[in-house]
Amino acid sequence: MISMTLEQAAFLLQYNLPSVKNEYRTTSGIIAAIPASNADYRPDPQARSAAEIAWHIAAAEHRFYGGIVSGAFDFNAIPRPEGGITRENILKWYADSFAKNFDSLTRLTPDQAAKIMDFRGMFELPAVAYLDFSIKHTVHHRGQLSTYLRAMGGKVPAIYGESYDSAEAKKVAKAG
Repeated sequence: MISMTLEQAAFLLQYNLPSVKNEYRTTSGIIAAIPASNADYRPDPQARSAAEIAWHIAAAEHRFYGGIVSGAFDFNAIPRPEGGITRENILKWYADSFAKNFDSLTRLTPDQAAKIMDFRGMFELPAVAYLDFSIKHTVHHRGQLSTYLRAMGGKVPAIYGESYDSAEAKKVAKAG
């Protein structure tokens, strides 16, 4: 178990919140790039489909952020959006969920941020440490999803700088 002072927890919260917001914007761009006609694409029968990965990312962030705010993780199933896990439904659900959760995260007290939380018996960390864990989880699955895009007939948007596709789109826009 790792403990931290209230000052350390408050610092880490303020340090991580801008990254949380930036990663949300990047992830939304990747989800939006899923070709709606091919959201069920999977590179292997054992792999999740693109829509399933997108939903997993959105639902997991909701679970992490909600748990951090409430002080305990809820591992019950998160109901899928009405109408199923289409790109549009996931993006709307993700935007609504993120806005509510982010607002709650910005109001965490140092005591809440420093509270030791159990994660499935595997980790006992201060609540604020799960922000970094959540970012890494999202980046991992977003990377999986981004590798699907071209094979699905989509374009890879900029992630941490230009992608080939975003650079080509810039060239076309500049020429036209």
